[in-house]
Amino acid sequence: MSALPGIPPRLPVAAAPEHPLRALLGVLMLIVVIWQLPHGQAILYPFSLLATCAHELGHGLTALLVGAEFHSFVLYADGTGMATWQGSPGRLATALVAAGGLLAPSIGGSLLLILARSTRQTRLLLWLVAGSLLVVVWWTRNPFGIIFLLACAVFFAIAALWLSDRSAAFILRLTGAVLCLSWFQHLDYMFSASASVGGMDHPSDTAVIARELWLPYWFWGGVIATMSLAVLTFGLWVATRPR
Repeated sequence: MSALPGIPPRLPVAAAPEHPLRALLGVLMLIVVIWQLPHGQAILYPFSLLATCAHELGHGLTALLVGAEFHSFVLYADGTGMATWQGSPGRLATALVAAGGLLAPSIGGSLLLILARSTRQTRLLLWLVAGSLLVVVWWTRNPFGIIFLLACAVFFAIAALWLSDRSAAFILRLTGAVLCLSWFQHLDYMFSASASVGGMDHPSDTAVIARELWLPYWFWGGVIATMSLAVLTFGLWVATRPR
């Protein structure tokens, strides 16, 4: 259709590009706000369980890296978990296994934020997450953990099939953000000497580090918290860099 004489044709208005830093900070702030709501913990409950899963897998994978054996892990409905590994890799390696669980959610979450920079590859990432959860079932030894991981794998697979690119990117960013911020949610655990898992008291990971190395557990809690914040900051920086 031609324009009327003397009136310039109206050009289509392009949608404003999404600012990556603003989008990621928005997701992070959304999580912080939800955590403060009366039922905020329940809203993010499945993602918090994924953070626990990442924590325990961090122990197991670090154990494999230092030459030990990763036997299994359990995931409980109260949000706690326990990884079982075997070996005598030495004091430093044992401390690294304990630290690996504490840092794993931040590292995994930052990787998701970085890889989800482009909405064009979000469907592939969702399939990779779903497939990884199915692999993790191999190490899981309790019914609740198996059912939860299978349900999550189905959820991410359905998201990859049916969601739009933008919605799929939001799911990945939300998952990555919750993983990155889980250290903040469990900050008291980092500065505790023990924790209850499965109804039994166990030494905290920072207490294990203190036992194998030197200095008190609260010192290592501060070190791990600082490292987790640094990982989150680095992940945001890389995820929002101009390409």
